Amino acid sequence: MQQSISPADAARSDNPRWRQRPSGSNWGDFGPDDQRGRLNLITREKVLQGIAEVREGMTFCLSLPLDRPGGSVLNPRRHPPCNHPNERNGQPNINYQMGKDDGGLSTDVMSDDVMTLYSQYSSQWDGLAHVGSMFDADGDGISEPVYYNGYRAGEDVGPGAKTHAPDGEDKHGVPIARALGIEHMAAHGVQGRAVMIDLFAHVGRAYRPLGFDELQRIIEIDGVKIGRGDMVCLRTGFDDVILGMDKQPDADLLHHSCVGLDGRDERLLNWITESGLAVLISDNNAVEFEYKDALASRSSRIPLHEHCIFKNGIHLAELWWLSPLADWLRKHARNRFLLTAPPLRMPGAIGSPVTAVATV
Repeated sequence: MQQSISPADAARSDNPRWRQRPSGSNWGDFGPDDQRGRLNLITREKVLQGIAEVREGMTFCLSLPLDRPGGSVLNPRRHPPCNHPNERNGQPNINYQMGKDDGGLSTDVMSDDVMTLYSQYSSQWDGLAHVGSMFDADGDGISEPVYYNGYRAGEDVGPGAKTHAPDGEDKHGVPIARALGIEHMAAHGVQGRAVMIDLFAHVGRAYRPLGFDELQRIIEIDGVKIGRGDMVCLRTGFDDVILGMDKQPDADLLHHSCVGLDGRDERLLNWITESGLAVLISDNNAVEFEYKDALASRSSRIPLHEHCIFKNGIHLAELWWLSPLADWLRKHARNRFLLTAPPLRMPGAIGSPVTAVATV
């Protein structure tokens, strides 16, 4: 269906980029030029609340090895990282004996490398320029491609200058976000109190959508409390599925394992809004369940992404390594912890790898 507009939202005309905002969105609530969304809820108080959860001094790495899942069967548009030596004096700069350059006086041996990374291949953050929507932000009856807070495709998000790739081929313009780039998330600092919801402990590796009623039942059984500005983590067990394949991915298993949130459940989307969560993190591929049936009408194919990223500026994270932490928290009757998870401070990037750390 078309993006709907409430009368209250249609009446807002003080923003230079939009005259109306989608129903259920928070455009403008954090300021006319906001590029951080609900990260703004991670305040100094939330950092102190996270620190208060540190009792044992134990840390957990929440990132998969960045060469997982392996291959490209999970997403054919994303490929494993690669690295190789750069050059020094026309030679590979690996185990390079510096004495070659000064008659044998230097004893130093140098190594340096180049990495090529798809920003959302493995453990990752989705930036706010990752998902937009066709929406009539101008109020002229014509839908145009726009992003969170009314930032525009082409004007604010779109190709930059042509680049000359190392293989000698001219590539498409760099997909640079002149607004909503991941660097705004990095500059804010992603540290504060996080909450684990252990879905796997209740449903195992069942492959199906998980809706509002079932989510609330799990939250109630486990005594999970989510405060405004908390970072919410969803453990589905998909991380262990990936690691168990040891970079030899089974396409059928990858695409038919573990639950995802039901983005077609309006009550679940409303809960995301009303809970006050700052970001939403999962160990699965998309946070939401990926329906494969044809759309019945013009609408979003990834409605949870649309609701979170496009409408409300809620960063999503996927493919994290949550299982060891979730098991430890359950064993110790806890579900809160300190999370530190900044993305790379890469200006204009759409997403970013992440090496998150939990401290308990």
